Amino acid sequence: MNNIEYTLKELLNLKAENEVVEFKEAKNNYDFTKLGRYFSALSNEANLCGRPFGWLVFGVEDKNHKIVGTSFRPIRKNLDSLKGEVAKKTTNRITFIQIYEVQHKDGRVILFQIPAAPKGIPIAFEGHYYSRDGEELAPLNIEKIERIRSQVILEDWSAVIIPEADIDDLDEEAILLARKNFKSKFPDKADEVDSWDDKIFLNKAKVTIKGKITRTALILLGKDESEHFLNPSEVKIRWKLLNSNNEDLDYEIFGIPFILSVEKVFAKIRNIKYRYMKDGTIFPDEVTKYEPYSIREAINNCIAHQDYTLNSRINVIEMEDQLIFTNQGSFIPGSVEKVIIDDSPEEFYRNRFLATAMYNLKMVDTAGGGIKKIFNFQRARFFPMPDYDLSNNKVKVTIPGKILDMDYARLLANHKELSLEEIILLDKVQKKRELSTAEERLLKKKKLIEGRKPNYFIGLKVAQETGQKAAYSKNKAFDKKYYVDLISKAIQEHKELTRRDVDDLLWNKLPEWMEDRQKKIKVNNLLSEMRRKEIIKNIGSDTNSKWVFK
Repeated sequence: MNNIEYTLKELLNLKAENEVVEFKEAKNNYDFTKLGRYFSALSNEANLCGRPFGWLVFGVEDKNHKIVGTSFRPIRKNLDSLKGEVAKKTTNRITFIQIYEVQHKDGRVILFQIPAAPKGIPIAFEGHYYSRDGEELAPLNIEKIERIRSQVILEDWSAVIIPEADIDDLDEEAILLARKNFKSKFPDKADEVDSWDDKIFLNKAKVTIKGKITRTALILLGKDESEHFLNPSEVKIRWKLLNSNNEDLDYEIFGIPFILSVEKVFAKIRNIKYRYMKDGTIFPDEVTKYEPYSIREAINNCIAHQDYTLNSRINVIEMEDQLIFTNQGSFIPGSVEKVIIDDSPEEFYRNRFLATAMYNLKMVDTAGGGIKKIFNFQRARFFPMPDYDLSNNKVKVTIPGKILDMDYARLLANHKELSLEEIILLDKVQKKRELSTAEERLLKKKKLIEGRKPNYFIGLKVAQETGQKAAYSKNKAFDKKYYVDLISKAIQEHKELTRRDVDDLLWNKLPEWMEDRQKKIKVNNLLSEMRRKEIIKNIGSDTNSKWVFK
């Protein structure tokens, strides 16, 4: 008996299901949405129970724990694809640890191993949090949400005091800049600040605790030679310049104090002018490729939210037309859309003490406010929205530095009334990203998009107002009668048509959003329907068809 068979035996011996184990018969199939909800529930409950993972088991009766077998996704490749399918719908793209199959004498059993939600981060599926209420699936109640989120508060790495360090381990230039920023942030205290010595000032700015040096003080203000106090954490920022072939052109690594390093990294970035193609009076002649605020905010967010226990650097990658910022650690709010739409400070932080100090030293906005500003700056210059990749336990932010599609830019210029939420969704359409059912419904209700999932395109009304009429016509399918008439006319002229003839006739007349496979299916359906209606018949073979009138 191998390990997974032994695990199955242990689970079957449970007297009843519990918060971290769920049995389902799933004899033939199982609804994907319900599976995802159980993923969320078992992940959250495993966290709350202090377990590393939970189990969802298919092919077993939930009452008697009798094996009945399941034919759910019998092909292994289709079973494995569930990992990616679930990741697209969950917080931070968390997915199964492993999916096991056991060929028991009483039937096939599938065991889904579901990881516990990370500390401080409840797991949602399609934007909703779930839990177990006894054996029932239920929404994750507010008490449980707060219990998970409060786990972050209990462990603030950035607030730890370093007994061996003192004020002499801090950089004088960094302290001077900190004073300047503090006075700018709190102008009503400017005169008072000048009368404080460094010890009092650092306490007031909440960088130190009762005069004792914290990890936050060293990160923001520490001398370069004091970095050993932060070992084994690698508290550094690496700037790297890549060419259009992703080849390294230059790089530099910056250490503490970060309050000075942010400006050094900023100075490295070549924020040159970007010239628009003239289009009446809609666009200015030129702007910088990146809003300076967005660069600083992105770097400072990396500093504030980095998981320093993972001993990795912060990265700033400069490419020809985009900037990429990465920091280690999951995105605690769960989704960027939630931060922007809620437009309120996040209640929980990985490094609460560090974030507070950075706010006091005018390095970051309150959580959420800075991110929304970056999106609005991109909107104002008609550039694509920032991209947030929250997978693999890190945050990767990409800020584009040019117009991706002039027609999309015209859309933003001509539709000032669009909300930021709608613009973010339209940005996904322009980038050929997948929309959820709710997102699709919203855009179609406002007639902003048309087409079928996943191949959407800008709607007719918007297309007419933004000069995309030709693109719209190429994406819009003709009526079925048009295609039937074409085939009929061609057979009338040539007496017979092969399948290749039919493909050549219709291929370029089918919508551009269709892939070759979809076009092939469309032609198949047209020919089948014409045959069923006894308009045409095949006098050849299945592999070498010859279509003639019946």
